[in-house]
Amino acid sequence: MRTLWLDGAQWLAVLRVGLGLWWLESWRHKDKKGWFERGTGIAWAADVAGKHRWPAVKRGFDTVVAPRPRTMAYVVVYAELALGLGLVFGVLTPVALVGGLLLNLLYLVLMIHDWAEQGQNAMMALISLVALFALSWQTWSLDHAIGWLGA
Repeated sequence: MRTLWLDGAQWLAVLRVGLGLWWLESWRHKDKKGWFERGTGIAWAADVAGKHRWPAVKRGFDTVVAPRPRTMAYVVVYAELALGLGLVFGVLTPVALVGGLLLNLLYLVLMIHDWAEQGQNAMMALISLVALFALSWQTWSLDHAIGWLGA
């Protein structure tokens, strides 16, 4: 494979780190006080799920999220932080990539009506797939430095 400046594995690491930075930015810009003290994030998601064109989304939200809004606020916010750190530093990278892919797919389904969000979630999911199947933790990662995961 011919590339410019870096080799293929290094470009994949750039992609992985960039995705991690995207997750960290998603975590950074959240109003954590609003999410944790006032429940704004889960309330917004409840409103979106309640109006969703697919009844299964509302049923799933009502079953999994609605009974435990405070817990789910912490899960969402700190999942984004954990994904970002895992991808930037390359720690348990495949776990972070699969977790991020699943979270993006959940966001994609929940916000099916919001075209601006769809592009972000679709691109993040695509990057997760490429980084996962290309074993992007082979360089510039703690996984590689420690020798985990056959890196």
